[in-house]
Amino acid sequence: MTTENTVKRYVVLDTETTGMPVTDGHRIIEIGCVELLGRRLTGRHFHVYLNPDREIDEGAIAVHGITNEYVADKPRFKEVADEFFEFIKGAQLIIHNAAFDVGFINNEFALLGQSERADVSDYCSVLDTLMMARERHPGQRNSLDALCKRYGVDNSNRELHGALLDSEILADVYLAMTGGQTNLSLAGEGADGDGSGRQQATPIRRLDASRPRTRVIRASEDELAAHLARLAVIEKSAGGPSLWAQLEKAPE
Repeated sequence: MTTENTVKRYVVLDTETTGMPVTDGHRIIEIGCVELLGRRLTGRHFHVYLNPDREIDEGAIAVHGITNEYVADKPRFKEVADEFFEFIKGAQLIIHNAAFDVGFINNEFALLGQSERADVSDYCSVLDTLMMARERHPGQRNSLDALCKRYGVDNSNRELHGALLDSEILADVYLAMTGGQTNLSLAGEGADGDGSGRQQATPIRRLDASRPRTRVIRASEDELAAHLARLAVIEKSAGGPSLWAQLEKAPE
């Protein structure tokens, strides 16, 4: 029997940093996460700004708008490390360009001397939506903004990068990339589930047997001739019979 405990848990995650690369001593200054159970947003999130104890590069500020003055009174990573770890532990992390964020997370735990937490792959699995997008759309732009446009996800509030906003947008992009429809509207009212990711059973509605039959409109002679002419063009271009013709000749 399926229970909430067996529904797969995802954490969609994004970070902002003082700059890059992490090997130059750059640090995390914002973490944003949202939680999914199955394909359903739970409303739980983790979001924090951090004091990195170093200057933020001007180029980074131009991207995310987070200034040195803004983070001066924010907590250090060590103050939120336990809460953050508990939030992501055991989940599959969904990250766009995962190598970047995972590298910074590992570094933050390593700087605290917490070797048991210094490799995210020891306590989480990671799904990189950038790699997924490159496999599905080779040779195309696969930035988060490009994916929003491709999958019809509204990112109109995204003037600057922000970890929590970007994680919320990425959650929508991920759901669109992996199936899109999250509410099975054909199941009827009351099929939205109970918050556990399970769909609730609804009664089957039978159609009245005396209802008017659906009208069937058959192709005319001219339309059939145009169809055959189009198939001939396709077969000439392909150098072989069309799939349509092959299916028509296939045995029952």
